[in-house]
Amino acid sequence: MAAKKATRGAVVYARIREDIFQGTLLPAQRLRLVELAERFSVSQSVVREALTRLSEQGLVVATPQQGFSVVTVSLQDVDELTEARVEVETMVLRRSLERGDLKWEADVVAAHHHLAGMRTELPDGTMNSEWFPVHEHFHQTILQACGNARLLGVALSLRDAFTLYRRWSHPVGHDTGRDITGEHAAIAEAVLRRDADLAADLLGRHIERTSQALRTVFAEEFGAPSTV
Repeated sequence: MAAKKATRGAVVYARIREDIFQGTLLPAQRLRLVELAERFSVSQSVVREALTRLSEQGLVVATPQQGFSVVTVSLQDVDELTEARVEVETMVLRRSLERGDLKWEADVVAAHHHLAGMRTELPDGTMNSEWFPVHEHFHQTILQACGNARLLGVALSLRDAFTLYRRWSHPVGHDTGRDITGEHAAIAEAVLRRDADLAADLLGRHIERTSQALRTVFAEEFGAPSTV
């Protein structure tokens, strides 16, 4: 019985998590135990456990006397993370271009080939969840030859902190008109040519583009900056 409950809890957790990432559940939206229990045909205790787990990951907020809600958005957090990412990731990328060997170049080619072959959207217009880890692998690969584990760790930590915003850029930020495939192709080409200035510029603009879509929508739809 306990194993069956754990399995149901894992399914509910995964479904709610994906609904948040896809923007089906919007920032600051209340998450009512009764409604979710009915939707997933489980007990409220199973839903509560799933939401508690999501709150530990920063995707859900638990408020005394008010229950659970999707994490709210913070324009200040977007701005600070974006500035930090541009500074750190472009610096780490430059070092990768200086220090990367032929094996690293082959890894970049393979990572980009895999990414270019993935569909970003599903037929229903939602983002393809399988695309995101492949996308993350590409970005990690172009940085991994920097030769400094500390700097790489900081860069990847900042990327992790931006995960939710990245996932929201399409469904919440409505950033549907960009040529994301072309952006990655241009970055990969500049990296393989060892053109550090161009590669850093393209990566910086790539990061800024994602943030700008969110800034516009957050300001219009969710008002003044709030705490994430």
